[in-house]
Amino acid sequence: MGVPIRDFIKLIAEGKPLEAVRRIKEVNSLPAVCGRVCPQEHQCELHCVVNGKREPVSIGALERFAADYELAHDSVALISGNTAPISNGATPSRNGSKPSHDLRDSKADGQKVAVVGTGPASLTVAGDLARLGYQVTLFEALHASGGVLMYGIPEFRLPKTIVAAEIDKLKLQGVELRNNIVIGKTITIDQLMNEMGYGAVFVGSGAGSPKFMGIPGENFKGVYSANEFLTRVNLMRANRFPEYDTPMKMGGRMAVIGAGDTAMDVVRTAIRVGAREASVVYRRSDKEMTARIEDYRDAEEEGAVFEWQTNPVRILGNEDGFVYAMECVRMELGEPDESGRRRPTPIPDSLFIMELDMVVMALGTNANPTVGQSTPGLTTNVAGHIVVDPETGATTRRGVFAGGEVTTGSATVILAAGAGKRAAAAIDEYLRIESRSTTVSAVQ
Repeated sequence: MGVPIRDFIKLIAEGKPLEAVRRIKEVNSLPAVCGRVCPQEHQCELHCVVNGKREPVSIGALERFAADYELAHDSVALISGNTAPISNGATPSRNGSKPSHDLRDSKADGQKVAVVGTGPASLTVAGDLARLGYQVTLFEALHASGGVLMYGIPEFRLPKTIVAAEIDKLKLQGVELRNNIVIGKTITIDQLMNEMGYGAVFVGSGAGSPKFMGIPGENFKGVYSANEFLTRVNLMRANRFPEYDTPMKMGGRMAVIGAGDTAMDVVRTAIRVGAREASVVYRRSDKEMTARIEDYRDAEEEGAVFEWQTNPVRILGNEDGFVYAMECVRMELGEPDESGRRRPTPIPDSLFIMELDMVVMALGTNANPTVGQSTPGLTTNVAGHIVVDPETGATTRRGVFAGGEVTTGSATVILAAGAGKRAAAAIDEYLRIESRSTTVSAVQ
């Protein structure tokens, strides 16, 4: 991603947290989010120059500090969304109106850009293009904006007030939000461009299609994908039935399959909403898990039980169709496979039964297929991801760009935000070229 780590840490050390966060935002528009949820121990701190001699510098915590300081102290940044000090004398409005015109690029005024989804890539694109003067509309399928930041990450890891603050900044920049609209069904890309006057479209619809194991019993009541489980709790308050009409069985024994970041989010959420026993079931060992070490340790301290080298083979349900148990087999680890991790194989005669009331599959996600399937000229790969130029986010459909998990599958917030930054610059360049071409044609 290229975050200027040395620079922003030096500015914090000098007592200049606002300058530090603005330096970060030259590359990453969402430091308050990334400082909380990104795997800094792998992406940043692993490469710290003091790592090995002592504990690495807490880069993620410092990023979070600088971003939180800005949210608490810099009203100009909150209102205008600026990532650099205002030097042209403009005074942003403090009453909720759009920023003063001269903070924006008049060459872009009047041109409309549609942004599909409201996750990290989309929020970054919208903010960058709004600052350049484009009329940006965010389209969200759900009733609440924020995408995976809102529905897929628990409150205890990413407070929703942080996400709301980022969205409020966009509103104050003049970005329009339209919720409960499924692009590809309610409105198509063709309609956005041909009937509604959008000069370009960015698709950041994420990876919302869950993966399952394909074992018997996955259709029993009480079996969820991680996406559904977290969405029900985060957005639909399923843990507060009947106050909220989104029931989910709580208070019993649950198991989450997988050992990535999402699995840790699920098991820690389950504990908080009343699970009597909460287990993580993973076919490899703790050495091969992909979850952040910090989240694993937190889950362990909070009471999660870890069933390492264990693989489900079928889910058992009662005559009413509800889960009551899961049959598993113990695994042994052999030589590394194509992922570089040791390959698990079943141990003969090691089957056993886990009594459960709920099973959650946290095995990763596929790209949301709706836009790809409904848009002529838009190429997707065998995994259903939209094919893009990695430097620009340009798709095979002229004027349509994409970024984030809809192009890569499950990834991190900072990678999605980086894709959004590159795409915003490319969309700006594309629309300027289109505008010049239109002007020349009109003159001729």
